[in-house]
Amino acid sequence: MSATVLGEEENPLVAGLERLPVTPTTLVLFGATGDLAKRKLLPALYNLAHEGALPERFHLVGVSRKEKADEDYREECEQAIRRFSRRPPDEDVLAGLLENVKYIPGEFDEESVYSELDRVLDELDREAGETLNRAFYLSTAPNFFPLIVARLGAHGLSRDEDPTHPAEVRVIIEKPFGTSLAEALELNRQVLDVFEESQIFRIDHYLGKETVQNMMAFRFANGMFEPLWNRNYIDSVQITAAEDIGIGTRAGFYDQTGALRDLIQNHMLQLLCHVAMEPPVSFTAEEVRNEKVKVLHAIHAPAPEEIAEIAVHAQYAAGHSGGEDVPGYLEEEGVRAGSTTETFAALRLEVDNWRWAGVPFYLRAGKRLARKITEIAVTLKPVPHLAFSQDGSLGVKPNQLVLTLQPNEGVTLQLGAKIPGSRMRIRSVNMEFLYGTSFMSQSPEAYERLIMDAMRGDPTLFTRNDEVEAQWRICDPVLRAWESAEGSLPPLPQYEAGSQGPEVANDLLLDGHHWRAI
Repeated sequence: MSATVLGEEENPLVAGLERLPVTPTTLVLFGATGDLAKRKLLPALYNLAHEGALPERFHLVGVSRKEKADEDYREECEQAIRRFSRRPPDEDVLAGLLENVKYIPGEFDEESVYSELDRVLDELDREAGETLNRAFYLSTAPNFFPLIVARLGAHGLSRDEDPTHPAEVRVIIEKPFGTSLAEALELNRQVLDVFEESQIFRIDHYLGKETVQNMMAFRFANGMFEPLWNRNYIDSVQITAAEDIGIGTRAGFYDQTGALRDLIQNHMLQLLCHVAMEPPVSFTAEEVRNEKVKVLHAIHAPAPEEIAEIAVHAQYAAGHSGGEDVPGYLEEEGVRAGSTTETFAALRLEVDNWRWAGVPFYLRAGKRLARKITEIAVTLKPVPHLAFSQDGSLGVKPNQLVLTLQPNEGVTLQLGAKIPGSRMRIRSVNMEFLYGTSFMSQSPEAYERLIMDAMRGDPTLFTRNDEVEAQWRICDPVLRAWESAEGSLPPLPQYEAGSQGPEVANDLLLDGHHWRAI
């Protein structure tokens, strides 16, 4: 395919990639007809093509169980891009992207699928006159991950053995990476039996969000923050991932997962790492990921007797959300009768190192809350003495730095300022930075950045095997305690749909702390 390449000054995505090369690549998409592919991956590929960021020779091969011809799959791709792309498609770019798309139908355990895949990849290499890099994207149910990886290895597709022009082979694995520590350890073993760690890209789409990456820019490119970024000045850190929707049609998946596995074990612990990590020696993938692993190792896995003090879970009940009455979780279609799966989870963690000792990190995630918002709020300690009279002052509060990931990406710094007038009265005001107004352009979708980095071979924004295992070591004891207590405790606490969440979440807060309003 070919697409117009914009100038660097016009193309913020390409300008942000530090000009590292993207070599000719064939992307093989397992689960090519699934919801993630339609809503996120195919639109991301189109927008990369629109930006001129894909390599000149790029091919897409879809693999899925549904029987269809190449032409039918191309039409399906076109419809998904037209519906879900963040920008209206340019007809020439869209046609160029889809021109040579291939499709291979079959079950993921069928040997014939991988024989046909091998044939198609060789054919694309011959047409290109060179061996193209290969990226296998596993956008499937997690139970297929080890099966697909094993088949790729058995058919010699995990490495290119051409000594004259060896191509790079990578595998991109979606979350969840296991549902427990034991599963994560076993999955790592199975994948590492076939691929080298340098070939494995475990994707966490939160790490592709501009605001997450901007956390490092704010911390390490601005000298004003670094002297304050420690236990002497920071009182607490609060990370929230709230959704106003219910489980929709995902009951089959969600009822086996819950809020802790779905959001906290991966996304939110990664956000915590970005807040708490030490400055890396250099911004290479290994140095950045080394610092994140140190943070995770500094969070002690809770003992069974500590679980009740540092973790809570609850379910949404019927209520009012989005202007309409909505059912409770147990009334949702597809949910098991009497299910104890949590739709809200919250933890209080501590990073036990020199910089952060004594600073609580509050993490909460939930569905059917008052509104959709994901944010990181860093609250500084109050001033030791407020010299001004508080008479007439309006809500004097400690300074807060709030990074919003969604829905409106940006950063807010809350300050105390004088109210106009003859008296010295103080109120809180906000200094705001919003991506849309500051850069006058849309931020790329997270998957655009991550797909691009995977094709470039840059693993900085992907999780390493020891990161995944360290995350599970923190969450696994909580899950095991909740599961072992089923039937011996009172019913799971409920919270009204459309509310701020369960009252029991306040039990985690230390004296003087409160949850930010959702």
